[in-house]
Amino acid sequence: MRTQIVAGNWKMNNDLAQTQALISDLKKQIQTSNAEVMIAPTFTNLYSAFEALRNTNIEVIAQNMHFAKNGAYTGEISACMLKSVGVETVILGHSERRAYFNETDELLAQKVEAALENNMRIIFCFGEELADRKSDNHFNIVESQIKNALFHLSSDAWSSIVLAYEPVWAIGTGETASPEQAQEMHAFIRKTIDAKYGSDVANSTSILYGGSVKPVNAKEIFSNPDVDGGLIGGAALNAEDFFAIINAFGEK
Repeated sequence: MRTQIVAGNWKMNNDLAQTQALISDLKKQIQTSNAEVMIAPTFTNLYSAFEALRNTNIEVIAQNMHFAKNGAYTGEISACMLKSVGVETVILGHSERRAYFNETDELLAQKVEAALENNMRIIFCFGEELADRKSDNHFNIVESQIKNALFHLSSDAWSSIVLAYEPVWAIGTGETASPEQAQEMHAFIRKTIDAKYGSDVANSTSILYGGSVKPVNAKEIFSNPDVDGGLIGGAALNAEDFFAIINAFGEK
């Protein structure tokens, strides 16, 4: 059975006091969940979050990392630095990193390799822009992003890979892919993996949906057979909303 995951990407939100307050609210609402629960605070608050959640079922993960171990990369963070503060999972390839910081598939392939070399788990993001969807090029874009960054890996490496499909047109816009659109793309992604690595890898790889997931639509999105959870943005900044999304798995 594939792992069900709900990960909250806090992006560039919450200073230390706000991070501590939100974590306190999260801890009050922790319940037994059918899903793995993760949060990704800013770099400056990772260790504080890790310490606060050390004995809970919420994992603290990172929003990004550099591919180099160390060196003259001002402002960057390496895999070993993340691991030194207790972080074992990293988000790579988010559309905002691609758009605002010009991260290419080739660069992301290097980051993926660095994370795997450091025995880290990866949530790898990809997705099409609105123009791609309107021109019926969305399947080609998604297939290309996955193949260029991940298809050089061995089958064994995929045990450390979680995929996150995020249609760019649905991130922070209030727009959401319909449950049917989400299932269609997730099934295509699984078929693409199957064609390269076989059914065992394809059927054991968790594929998350990201893009304006909220308490009101989480149950319907998560009920699709190929949707294994969500990478949550804005709703993850509110403890009540975040746990309502997590609890949508209770009725899957």
